[in-house]
Amino acid sequence: MRWKIEKLQRGETFITKEKGNSMTPIIYSNQPHRLAPVKWEDCKPGDIVFCKVRGSMFTHLVIAKDEQRGLQIGNNHGHVNGWTKQVFGIVTEILPFGS
Repeated sequence: MRWKIEKLQRGETFITKEKGNSMTPIIYSNQPHRLAPVKWEDCKPGDIVFCKVRGSMFTHLVIAKDEQRGLQIGNNHGHVNGWTKQVFGIVTEILPFGS
């Protein structure tokens, strides 16, 4: 996952995919999606971001925003992962399988 952070910090936009069902039915396991660099301050609830929460990397939903705490991150099934300001990318496009 470090390579993704490095690309985003260099200002690169790219297509990636991840395993897991925490974001279904928005993003399915191994479904390609485009990540673009973003600052946490520019995100809003409902955005899907690539971030680090308590040592773990996630592509999850922004649930809430607080100027002091950052962004509250959770999956698409009601689980809340926590608050973070370590946000590296935003999903700008969800692509069909085979892209």
